[in-house]
Formats: sequence, C-alpha cells, structure tokens
Amino acid sequence: MRGITRRTALTIAAGTVTASTLSDAATAAADAPAPRRPAASGAGPALRTALVTRVTPRNNWRVTAVAIHYANPIALCGGVIPPSAFQVTADLGGQSAARTVSRVYPNTAARTNALPNAERPGRYLIIELDPDDANAQASGTDPLPLHRAYAIRQVADVRTPGGDLVLAAGPLATRNDDVITPVVDDFTAGSFTDSTGFELAFRLYQPQGFVRSPGAATRYPLVVTLHGGGEVADNNMTQLTANRIAVTFAKPARQRRHPAFVLAPQIPLPRPMDGPDGTDWTDPKVRAALVELIDTFTTRRPVDADRIYLVGLSSGARGIFNLLPRHPHTFAAALATAGWGDPSTMGRITHIPIWADHSIDDPVVPYREGRFGKPGTWTLMNALESAGAQITRGEWANDLPKAKFEARSRALLNRARRAESHVLFTSYTPGTTPVSPHFAWAQTYENDVVIDWLFDQSRRP
Repeated sequence: MRGITRRTALTIAAGTVTASTLSDAATAAADAPAPRRPAASGAGPALRTALVTRVTPRNNWRVTAVAIHYANPIALCGGVIPPSAFQVTADLGGQSAARTVSRVYPNTAARTNALPNAERPGRYLIIELDPDDANAQASGTDPLPLHRAYAIRQVADVRTPGGDLVLAAGPLATRNDDVITPVVDDFTAGSFTDSTGFELAFRLYQPQGFVRSPGAATRYPLVVTLHGGGEVADNNMTQLTANRIAVTFAKPARQRRHPAFVLAPQIPLPRPMDGPDGTDWTDPKVRAALVELIDTFTTRRPVDADRIYLVGLSSGARGIFNLLPRHPHTFAAALATAGWGDPSTMGRITHIPIWADHSIDDPVVPYREGRFGKPGTWTLMNALESAGAQITRGEWANDLPKAKFEARSRALLNRARRAESHVLFTSYTPGTTPVSPHFAWAQTYENDVVIDWLFDQSRRP
C-alpha cells in the first residue's frame, strides 16, 4: 500500500472511508513508482539441473555436460547461444575450479546431441563441457560426490535474432540435483552370496526384449566382464565406469545388433587374495563365488548356455586364463586384453575361441614376462600353439582411426577363417597405445569386427 498514509489505511480498515479519502489514496497510488519485477523469461523458470556424464574409452568417467530443465520450450527462432553466456564451476574435493563451456543449445531430452538443431525448441538447455578439463573427472578410486557439486550461472541474456528475451541473465546460480550417466543408468545393482557366505556385488544389464516379455521363449547370450585390479572396491560402480568394458556391450547400438545380458561383478575390499600372485580373480574365494554366480544366473534368467562369453582386461584377462582351464566346457569364447597366466594349463583350452591382444611395450603387464612369475600374452599364445591350437597373429598401431583399426582386424579374421583358426592374437606396435601402453583395451570393445566375431561363437557344433 505504498503511498497511502497509516491514518488512511486504518480508516479503510474501519470501513469509514469517504469518497475524498478514496480519491486521495488512488491518486497517491497512481503517482507512486511501480514495484520492480524480474524480467520475464521466454522459457520460464528452471525446474531442475542434472550433470550428464559419459564413460569414455580412454579417459574413464567424465562430466561432459549440464542439462537444465525449463518450464517452457526454449525457442531461439534461428538464434545461437554463445558459450560465454554461461559459467560453470565444479566444487570437488574442497576445491572450486571453472569448467570450459564448449557449446550451448536446446534439446528435447537431457542428453547431448552431436548435431543440435537450433530451430527446434526443447525444454532442456544443454551446456556441453570440455571433457579434457583437468577437473572433468567423475571418479577417483571411488565415484566423486557429484550431487550439487556443480554451480551454473547465466551471465548474459539470450535473445532471438529479433531481440525477444528467451533466457534472462541473473546473479543466482543453480546447482545440479541429478547425475545422468547414459547406459550405466540402465544397469541394475545387486549382490550375490555364495554357498560359503562370500559376497560379490554385481551390476546387470538386461536386454529390452527380456524386459518387455520376460516370459517369452527367447534365450539370450550372457557376457561376463572381469574388471582390472584398479576397480577392486566396495562401490559397485567403478567396474562399469573406470573402463569401457561392460558399458560397450550394453549401449543401444550394440544391443540392437547383439541383444544380451551383461553381468559385471566387482571384487570387494579388502583384496581377498591368497598367495603371492595378487591377481584378484585368481583368488579361490573370488573364483568360486564367480562360478556359482554364473551358474545361478543362467538358471534364473533365459540365458543361452551355449553362448556364455568371458571378457576381461589386465587382471581380468588373467582371470580368464585362470578360469578357462578349470571350466573348459562352460564358455563359448573369450576376449582377453593385457593378461598373463600359466602356460602349463593352455593345453586344456585349445578348443576355445579366443581373441587376445596386448601392447608390446606394456610396462605394467609385460608382453612376454607378465607379472608375479606368470608369463604374458605372447608366451601364453606360444604355449597354446605348442599344445595344438593354430594361432593367427597380427600387429598394428593401437592409435589407428577406428575405420583403419577395424580394417586390420577384419583382414586378420579373414586370414583366420581361411586357415580354420579360432584363436587370434593382436599385438600393438610400441609407442602407439595412447595414455599408457598398458591401456591396450581402449579400442578392443569399440571394435565391431571383434564383437561380431565374439557373438558368432557357440558351443554348439
């Protein structure tokens, strides 16, 4: 009631207002300045903010975008939003640092778009971030506490080419309420306690055909992924996010081509390893629980028992070379990257299709010498060959573009087929494996030639 005296207000409340009093009050109110109101925004208020993260082949788990959900569609009418209109800050580990904004655009869902169409309105504003920022990581040994860790502030108005206000800048920053990780979010979390009381956590992807019709007669392959030693933990997450192994088998394009269950167990802390080997999956307690988990799962889900595949990297590949000789009639095929094992057991697995790969200059698991007195992949393949398996070998650079990498893989596979060989061994030329020579697996699971080969294998004749 700005501009009305206290006496007038009391008179109005008492119901004794005269015509002149009302006239004086109306005049005073008309003369008073209007209260300031916030500038209208064409998209309306922001409702919720989420981080969009991604598991990458080489840089592990990264925060790659922010998605802000608005009440109304963001209609740019042909306009473009400059990255400088938004500031994004990550507060992690007690330190605050800016993220680099690379692109901003509307979308119809909380996901990034390789070819955003500025003409198409959407209720989500996608703020893409440079994945190579030093503080882009989403996890260390364990996932980082990302909820409400990011602050997003708009520092410049967003307008259409005609000048209409779409999003108004302001001093208030929003923080993320959610964290979205495509594909990873499609895995359910669970745990399994074996007959001895030992517990393994696991994550499970279930094919959409099974989810829609769980009672149907269709049986699906099962891919069992064995993580590396760095993912031994109690978080039931980093076996998915530290390396793109399980995730690549569950991504939509791969599932459309090869629908399958994907089972990703995780070894718990403290590392329950017996003896000096120290390779996690070779621990008798872990190995026994894993076998029992696989057996239990195949009896409770429509799994094609003739198409169970083992896939592993580093100590996970060591687990493969340890597990296959003990269960030579369980698995249809295996992919083993940067592993090591016991050459004396290779004679038991000459019939199993295997595609192994390893960087020649690997300093963590040496190509020939391996670890803990157990030889590397090169030595194991020689032992397998001496036991009667025909090995088809190839060598090329690990940093080739995807198309060239797959072309080399296809040529190797064609040679193997002509020779009626079911064991293939790829070596990567020294100095060509990015990040670390040990990380030979970055292209393995993205390689459609290798994955198609894997799913072609069956224990059936």
